[in-house]
Amino acid sequence: MGFVVTQPTKLLCLDCDSTLSAIEGVDELARLRGPAVLAQVAQMTNDAMDGKIPLESVFARRLEIIRPGRSEAAAIGEQYIREIEPTAVATLATLKAAGWTPVIVSAGYTQVIEPLAQLLGIARIEAVRLDFDAAGNYTGFDAAHPATRRGGKPEIVRTLKAEFRPARVVAVGDGVSDLETRDEVDLFVGFGRYAERAKVKAGAHAFIQSLADLIPLLA
Repeated sequence: MGFVVTQPTKLLCLDCDSTLSAIEGVDELARLRGPAVLAQVAQMTNDAMDGKIPLESVFARRLEIIRPGRSEAAAIGEQYIREIEPTAVATLATLKAAGWTPVIVSAGYTQVIEPLAQLLGIARIEAVRLDFDAAGNYTGFDAAHPATRRGGKPEIVRTLKAEFRPARVVAVGDGVSDLETRDEVDLFVGFGRYAERAKVKAGAHAFIQSLADLIPLLA
């Protein structure tokens, strides 16, 4: 009896916020609490993404300030879709047809990201799950998830590599936490459509302004 030799997958690790969509989900959740809370949280988010402060120093604090409910998480999930990167759907379809397996690797929140992932046909999300009580009120988050801390995304990539045994690994993102994966992947692509960060641009193997620009890079 014969057997089929399958081609090892090629793994595409994609950031979500300011990459697959224009928004930063945590900032949009903060916006629901008013301009003062938004300003406070957005500053923390930007400082962490620029590498000025460690992510773990703000992760729990932002959520404790906002305390997002289940319905608010769902509303921001729909906003991700409304503000999707304009070439994302076509780009992901092309790359999946070429043998790439996309995975979202994000320090965002699983339940907020899920609608966008479903639209894009991305089955695997590595992000931080929020906890809600029976009434949908915020009760906490998965503090053990690697994405909550500095060095977490490289850890996630290593785990994915062990699981998928991919022939090639590419990571894409706009923040310093994404850049941390550079030594774990074959190609790190910085993304600048929504947030062009000097440290990421300088450290990336390639830097693009549109997800469609991934296609010639990964062909």
